[in-house]
Amino acid sequence: MTQTKEQVAGLLLAAGGGRRLGGRPKALLEHRGHPLVAHAIDALRAAGCTRVHVVLGARAAAVRERMALDGILDGHEGCVLVENPDWERGMGSSLCAGLDSLAATGARAALVSLVDQPGIGARAMTRVRDGFRDATSLVSATYAGVRGHPVLLGADHWAGVMATATGDRGARAYLREHAAEIALVECGDVARPYDIDTEADLRHLE
Repeated sequence: MTQTKEQVAGLLLAAGGGRRLGGRPKALLEHRGHPLVAHAIDALRAAGCTRVHVVLGARAAAVRERMALDGILDGHEGCVLVENPDWERGMGSSLCAGLDSLAATGARAALVSLVDQPGIGARAMTRVRDGFRDATSLVSATYAGVRGHPVLLGADHWAGVMATATGDRGARAYLREHAAEIALVECGDVARPYDIDTEADLRHLE
């Protein structure tokens, strides 16, 4: 299990600018007294990811400052902040920046999570991470049979994902092409896959 934890890195996409939320960066939205970025990092750590790379974009300096003030990075040597200067081009650019930042770490897979899905916690992430076998692994959470996050991308797939990740599609096109290779893990009993995209979605935050 320890070997698996070391080989699977957490990759948190937290660059969104919250355009439909009045320009409030999603990473800084408050939930249970802490910013969403803190909850997502904690969930990836609880799922066994000893290395977590966090891709920042919108108001990256403010997010860094808040993380420092809250002590989010204290004692987390394996937590690396990656700035994506092209974050406005969509989630695909952040996914590419994150995977590129992991290339030299020795990680054999990335467990990819989104900062604006606080209803998906460590239990779902652990289930998906446990699907890791080797660098060829592709694993996805499903909710009532519908694919969602988190997803685990084995390192052998990173180049292909980066070549097709554009706009807000992320790895969607690549995963569609390789659907037969994906191990599906039902997580609907332990997580809720809502997104915080609009003012109405803020009702999910506590």
